[in-house]
Amino acid sequence: MRAAGESDDAILARLRNLAPVEIPMRATGLPYGLFLDAGTPAERANADAVAAHMDALMRVPTIKAGAVMPDACPSGSQIGTIPVGGAVACENAIHPGFHSSDICCSVAVTIFKRDDDPSRVLDAVQRVTHFGPGGRADAIRPVFEGTEAFSDNPFLKDLETVALKHFGSQGDGNHFAYVGRLKSTGQIALVTHHGSRGLGAQLYKRGMTAARRHTAIVAPEVPAHNAWIEADGREGRDYWRALQVVRSWTKANHAIIHAMVREEIGNPVDDAFWNEHNFVFQRDDGLFYHGKGATPSWSGYAADDDGRTLIPLNMSEPILIVAHRDREGSLGFAPHGAGRNASRSRHLRENGDALAAELAALQASGLDIRSYCGIPDHSELPSAYKDAASVRAQIAKYDLAQVVDEIEPCGSIMAGDWERDAPWRKGR
Repeated sequence: MRAAGESDDAILARLRNLAPVEIPMRATGLPYGLFLDAGTPAERANADAVAAHMDALMRVPTIKAGAVMPDACPSGSQIGTIPVGGAVACENAIHPGFHSSDICCSVAVTIFKRDDDPSRVLDAVQRVTHFGPGGRADAIRPVFEGTEAFSDNPFLKDLETVALKHFGSQGDGNHFAYVGRLKSTGQIALVTHHGSRGLGAQLYKRGMTAARRHTAIVAPEVPAHNAWIEADGREGRDYWRALQVVRSWTKANHAIIHAMVREEIGNPVDDAFWNEHNFVFQRDDGLFYHGKGATPSWSGYAADDDGRTLIPLNMSEPILIVAHRDREGSLGFAPHGAGRNASRSRHLRENGDALAAELAALQASGLDIRSYCGIPDHSELPSAYKDAASVRAQIAKYDLAQVVDEIEPCGSIMAGDWERDAPWRKGR
């Protein structure tokens, strides 16, 4: 109108007559694929909670299809929060809440050419990287290819320092470094599990702000945690590009840790690959597939897909190397691990002193279980997770992925219960 010579008063009058078209929530949720079996009371309670969230989630108007993996468990108390092990396909919409703050949580493996002592590999991991909150004291340069994208993208602007500080470090919680032997050959393998650290957390916060601002206008009925960014709009294009930068950073972060370990032990690489299991993918149908703790299981899910992905179960179980199956009902996803039937706090409360005995038994069996901070995190012990054999059986039953090899455990490192000895707890 301005280009046509209209006055500001005329433009304002037109704007006042424009009523936004509000997109309502669906009255009832769409059906979704359910690949979650429940036998015990704890499993049934977990499955009921997952279903309650999914039933509400599938009312969100952008969602066209959904699925629940065998490792599913609730990931929040707000009704309609996408569960861990949930996957949804959305039309012209990217939902930051569906990938959460741990953007591109992923696993990477290096298989070494020569035999080695697993404990020596774990020692090298402890020397070269850092587990837990915060970043490295000794920054690694260059960070990774693609740093120039930060200043050009409003979602990444001024995050270069965070990207540099956290590069070459691991996270806390269930993030780990795992050393084992390939079942087929006996070769030593290193697997790391982490996401995009502080960089991804900051992008998520900015993404949620943009999503809530947009959804409050176009779909005020939609809960804030289900807000979305319009994918074909300017913000959507910027956010999609930012996600790809964070993916590149995370892949490079795995790679630099593996490279430092390789240099420490002087053992050449025979094979290596990686995959994300907490991300957003766009398929040929144009929809945006959000996997919240779900492993992509279709060919070409990314340009660097080599046909194999990793599914860890727990520290005492093999890590599965699997091939794609592209099951339609599961939206092409497979589980990303074993999942939980109870929250961390509930597991600690209900099991108490038995957890220390469980850890001692694992170590007595020959597993080299370490905590980077020196204090074990009992909420990460195998008993905290679903039965690994049951999850494996459901993967096979529902044809979600095909196991082609396994990495049998020798030992692992996690951050441990660093909060127990945190300065603010000491003061309290």
